[in-house]
Parts: sequence; structure tokens; C-alpha cells
Amino acid sequence: MKAIVCESFGPPESLVLKEVDAPVVTPGHVRVRVACCSVNFPDALMIQGLHQYKLAPPFIPGGELSGVVSEVGPDVRGFALGDAVTCLSFHGGFAQEAVVPAERIMKLPPGLNMAEACCLAGTYATALHALLQRAALRQGETVLVLGAAGGSGVAAVQIAKLLGARVIAAASDEQKIAFALKHGADEGFDYTREPLREATRRLTGSRGVDVVYDPVGGEQAEPALRSLAWNGRYLVVGFASGTIPTFKANLPLLKGCAILGVFTGEFMQREPQASRANLQQLIEWFAAGRLRPAVSETVPLSQAPAALRRLLDRKAHGKIVIELADRIPHPER
Repeated sequence: MKAIVCESFGPPESLVLKEVDAPVVTPGHVRVRVACCSVNFPDALMIQGLHQYKLAPPFIPGGELSGVVSEVGPDVRGFALGDAVTCLSFHGGFAQEAVVPAERIMKLPPGLNMAEACCLAGTYATALHALLQRAALRQGETVLVLGAAGGSGVAAVQIAKLLGARVIAAASDEQKIAFALKHGADEGFDYTREPLREATRRLTGSRGVDVVYDPVGGEQAEPALRSLAWNGRYLVVGFASGTIPTFKANLPLLKGCAILGVFTGEFMQREPQASRANLQQLIEWFAAGRLRPAVSETVPLSQAPAALRRLLDRKAHGKIVIELADRIPHPER
């Protein structure tokens, strides 16, 4: 089968497209013919050896995929050949076939767009877990989303709106703000033109925001924490800026606020029932037309390294998806 392989740690340009042996199905696993695999920041970290999940090269990156079940492990129940599925595999998705643990797979109703469906199990599941379980977001509260035009940020914008929140989008240029507004944000601002704290004061009448969703880190993190209202919640989702922020301990004391970590992979392992309930909710919203993942472009497998580069350079809006449609047709909704 064709696959993008990380043969040694390095930048996206070091990845290699080559023929490799198809993975073997082991107990507790399911083989999936990959229709689509999204491109995510953790993929870029893994190929550089910088992610908390350490894989020894050679390996196939790509952790969020959709496809069709082509083989079921002998001890696996609930899946049949031909089932359409969405999966969080953590790796192996940049290939024509992937073997995924059964507990990380959810069946899809027939007829859903596979390029959009592949985004549910990772990016959108992270946003829902962050806002629902970690922040305990309540209807009518205000959420500030940093990096609101990126894949993680726009997912938080859409999920927060579905949960009944008011959403303020923060990004680094007007084009990105327009993208976030198009996908549901109520207001937005360019923090390179207006300081973040001043913008949030203006948009909240000096009250502050109830929740900060931060997949970026870096220099906007502390101003965002300072922009929280009393009893606010700051969600640590990721560090797309490349810089992990540090905070003075007096800030949460003075704000009466909480700094909450969001680790979807560990949540799946420790709370599988809650995790599957979240993913089922996402699939139901998707099937009902209430949620449409923000896929901005699809590319062939050969362009995966270039897509990862655009992601690292923060030039991507929404989700970039690798499409292997020559293998699996996927009808549009």
C-alpha cells in the first residue's frame, strides 16, 4: 500500500511517500480502508519527536481518519465489513489502510461526507470534551477562542455555539477573523491591531469572558488569562505557537478562576463511556446537519508534507484533509 512514512525525526519535508506492507490486524483491532485523514498539529510534533506520544521511526503519521471497515479482529464485536467509520488512531492514517484499536472507532450513518467525518474523532471531540467536561460550559456564557481560524479553534467556535454560548474569536489577521465569523463566532478581533485585554473589555463591557479556549499558547496566553471573569475557566488545549506559557500563581487566586488541562487521548482511555457519548453526540449533530466540520481544502496523499508545512507556518484556515478518494467513494450529504 502507499503511505507517507517518517523514516527519521525531522520537518515535514523529510517525510517520504513509498510502498509499504499493509499492517496486520491484531486482537482488539480493526482494519480500515482509509477514505480521508485530517492534518493536525500533533502530527507535526510527532514527526519531529516533540509530542508526548513518542513513536520510534519508521512510522506512518496521521491520527484522525475516516474510512470503511475491511477486516475485524477475531475478538472484536460490533463492527462488520463495509461499515463506514470515524477513528482516532493517533498514527497510521497517512496511508491507504490503517489498523485501529476498536475502542477508538465509531460507526457512521450511511451517506455522510467522509472528508468532514474524519475530523470528528479528534479535533471536534477535543473541543466538546474541553467545553463540556472540563469547562462545564453553561448556556449564555461567553467563550474566547484563541487561534479561532485554525482547525482546533474553529471547532471550538462551532461547538461552543451548539452548546448555547456567545463566542468571541481572536486571531492574527482580518481574513482569519472573517473565517471564524463565517463559521459561527458572534464577534472577533485581530490581536495584532488591538491588544487582547482591551478588546475583551470592549466586547464584554469590562466584565471579562467566562471561558478561554487556547490551542495556541505563546504571548497571548497571559493576557487571555487576565481577561477571565470571576469564576472563569482557562482551557489549556495546545501550543501551536511553539511556546508553552507560564503563569504567576496569583492570577488564578485574584480571578477566582481555574486553569484546566485538556488531554483527549487520556480522556478516551480513562473515561471511555463519556468519550464515546461525546463522539455519538457529534455524529448525531453532523447527521442532522447541525454541525459541518470546517474543511477548507482536500489534498492527495502526496501533498501531505506540504499540508503539514502550511499548518506549522499557521497559513491554514480550518481543516486540511488528505483524501484517498480513488480507493473509497464517499457520497456528499
